[in-house]
Amino acid sequence: HFTGITPALGPNVVDICREACKAAKAHGVKISCDLNYRGKLWTREQAREAMTDLCQYVDVCISNEEDAKDVFGIEAEATDIYAGEINHEGYKSVAKQLADKFGFEKVAITLRESHSAFDNGWSAMLYDVASNEYCFSKKYDLHIIDRVGGGDSFGGGLIYALLSGKSTQDAVEFAVAASALKHSIEGDYNMVTVAEVEKLAGGDGSGRIQR
Repeated sequence: HFTGITPALGPNVVDICREACKAAKAHGVKISCDLNYRGKLWTREQAREAMTDLCQYVDVCISNEEDAKDVFGIEAEATDIYAGEINHEGYKSVAKQLADKFGFEKVAITLRESHSAFDNGWSAMLYDVASNEYCFSKKYDLHIIDRVGGGDSFGGGLIYALLSGKSTQDAVEFAVAASALKHSIEGDYNMVTVAEVEKLAGGDGSGRIQR
């Protein structure tokens, strides 16, 4: 697994990421990537060049509507996260365009509705190319204690779920639940257990996530 932050640290790191991806492919290891664009580390043009190169090796791509636009110019139509407008068809289109461009096996897109600095709606979609299945998770209403690490917690949850053999729907539910819980924890580290995530992911309704 790597994110868009890693190759942004320098040209030599792009080379290291590429060699790591080649080694993983040679040994039959699945590769996941979170696009995770950071404008303070490199320009959109630099990100597009490097990530276009690296994404040819990726099996599972994680993104959001902003990163897909910033890195590859792919936009979610009729969507305004600040107005709380989430258009599922727009996100399905983004996922398919990414998969078609790079040959990804799966594409996950996180969906954040920004109501205020501390209150967000939080959900995600997972697209499985082989089955042409688009699965949307339930939405959580978050009161945010600390959002740092929320994306990484989603990625970690998704990787765990896929390695555990969960279905597309169950995998995205687990990943979103793991990330939702992280938003309620101060600091970078997601201090929750699998059992806690499973309990939230398997619950009915959205509810508010707060500690």
